[in-house]
Amino acid sequence: MGLLEAIILGIVQGLTEFLPVSSSGHIELVKAIFGEEIPESMTMTVVLHFATALSTCVIFRKDIAEIIRGLFQFKNNKEFQFSVKIVLSMIPAALVGVMYDDFIESFFVGKIMLVGFMLLVTGALLFVADKAKTTDKEVSFTNSIIIGISQMIAILPGISRSGATISTSVLLGIDREKAARFSFLMVVPLIFGKIAKDLLDIVKSDTVMTSSEYMPYIAGFAFAFITGLFACKWMIKLVKNSNLTYFSIYCFVIGIAAIIYSLL
Repeated sequence: MGLLEAIILGIVQGLTEFLPVSSSGHIELVKAIFGEEIPESMTMTVVLHFATALSTCVIFRKDIAEIIRGLFQFKNNKEFQFSVKIVLSMIPAALVGVMYDDFIESFFVGKIMLVGFMLLVTGALLFVADKAKTTDKEVSFTNSIIIGISQMIAILPGISRSGATISTSVLLGIDREKAARFSFLMVVPLIFGKIAKDLLDIVKSDTVMTSSEYMPYIAGFAFAFITGLFACKWMIKLVKNSNLTYFSIYCFVIGIAAIIYSLL
């Protein structure tokens, strides 16, 4: 993989991981457009996901510290309850990821038609959610499980994880800013868990790289991290100000274009 391709992937991953347009779907579309110039690379996937996970940790460092403290306090206070809600939200996606990993991976091999239709689903979710009333409701324990199920469904390429979880939260009547915060925090443990698994697979494969081969990964990481910081902050403001309709239209346009591309 060349330096330019790595930078493109880094920017796409950094922006689409947080914006409600499906990072997995866009990565598949980029691969389809560039063809063999951007081959499959588990190492690059790990690097890019680590970069965006790290950018989330930077933006929400105080919240993450609060979750960790809450888990180990074992007191029935607000911090502990929020930590339990985060854990509950992880369960559906974690179970599906562990039990059906190979089956899920089969969806990420040139399924452009699937990506197109799932982007249309994402667009519809965002459009409906943007019309929901603004409230100041907190995430409940039941809400966290329902949001977790929407995160599980968003494993499919083209279904935006942030779009699905934030839309679900808003439709449940949860405050928009709190919905965005919960959405970004609930995925951090899952990402690091997936990274750990992929790293083990890479170690088992005995992949060896020369020093010159490191540059694309460094570039991909840097661009994914920087754009991730920008996109994360931007997304929180957009959700708070009810500006999801623009992304809904974008998903409709890209989804239709992907379907036409796959047919041709």
